[in-house]
Amino acid sequence: MTDLEKAREFFGGDLYATETTGIVIEEVGDHYARCSMEITRKHQNAYGGVMGGATFTLADYTFAVASNFNQPQTVSVTSQINFIGMAKGTKLISESRLIKDGRSTCLYEIDITDDLGTKIAFVTISGMKLVK
Repeated sequence: MTDLEKAREFFGGDLYATETTGIVIEEVGDHYARCSMEITRKHQNAYGGVMGGATFTLADYTFAVASNFNQPQTVSVTSQINFIGMAKGTKLISESRLIKDGRSTCLYEIDITDDLGTKIAFVTISGMKLVK
């Protein structure tokens, strides 16, 4: 089984992200993940734009995959999202990268674009490692 298959199997247990919103893990690596979400009507607000909560869910899930795959269990402590553009494409793509890996905490940056390359949001999430 490849790392991607292992990640999809394990994180498939997050039914809200995988079933409700339809997020798919596309790539996983050492402290890295790329996920995507097809934009459907259920992701849109009354004006037809993507709901901020849908965008944040994609970022949070991508952080979870990057920070937990082959790593100690990690939970988010703080999150900051900056919305910088509106999606023009049909899919959102999220990439999470490690910025700082401390003894008990970590910091990740998450970039969200659409499939046309439009920058949608920039997110930072700090996490705490639940080491026993």
